[in-house]
Amino acid sequence: MTLSPRLRALILSAFLLVLFGAVWHAAINLGAKETVKMDPEYAKLMGITAKGGSAMPGPLPVISQIWEHVVNPFYDAGPNDKGVGIQLGYSIARVMIGFLGAVVIAVPLGFLIGMSRLFYDALDPFIQLLKPVSPLAWMPLALYTIKDSNTSSVFVIFICSIWPMLINTAFGVASVRREWLNVAKTLEVSHLRTAFHVILPAAAPTIMTGMRISIGIAWLVIVAAEMLVGGTGIGYFVWNEWNNLSITNVIAAIFFIGLIGMLLDQVLAWISKFVSYAE
Repeated sequence: MTLSPRLRALILSAFLLVLFGAVWHAAINLGAKETVKMDPEYAKLMGITAKGGSAMPGPLPVISQIWEHVVNPFYDAGPNDKGVGIQLGYSIARVMIGFLGAVVIAVPLGFLIGMSRLFYDALDPFIQLLKPVSPLAWMPLALYTIKDSNTSSVFVIFICSIWPMLINTAFGVASVRREWLNVAKTLEVSHLRTAFHVILPAAAPTIMTGMRISIGIAWLVIVAAEMLVGGTGIGYFVWNEWNNLSITNVIAAIFFIGLIGMLLDQVLAWISKFVSYAE
């Protein structure tokens, strides 16, 4: 019986996961042997027991910790002790507000730049100047002017999300086939109808690619932003657990960060199927 390519890929993925876990477990056990001769004060600081062991947890304790978070994700035991579901909820909300704000600005402006050489030449210097600036470089300015950490985080997400969408939208609009535009002119179609019925459908796959890039960058940046401003969010959760020397929770949080990032990308990939077409 021949296995389907998808099933073979799934089996290979499972094998690689098991192999990674085995290597991780072996590395932890090897590290435990090396810590026996470690200075007791340093071992205590790093959370290593007197019997020997490693500050880095093995795969089984991490899996157990992940399961505990899954079973009770929304508990609230105070400002510095909230479930991972609550922390992820705050982070996702900030990302979506900043991301949707970027969509509102980037897509229309990208249309304008892609359709007009004059606007492209006028705005390109500003785009090239601001695009390479790290989003976190805007955080001090945002905190100083906005004076609210939550809104400042949303602003940083907005800044980092706008450039991939803007550039991809402009590229997609500028790349629409001339023949299609010429047909619209021949039929005396208005500029507004041409934009919505000719240019938008043709440029939609490229626009969605820009959105996928933007949501990935936004999810990367929110973790770092929340580490800086504190309060709530998965980034603050990671930083707080590090301060508590709970490496197991840090690794568990990394897993959830990766999982949510993958889900956000897959949602946009699913939406992209509805706007893709075969030439």
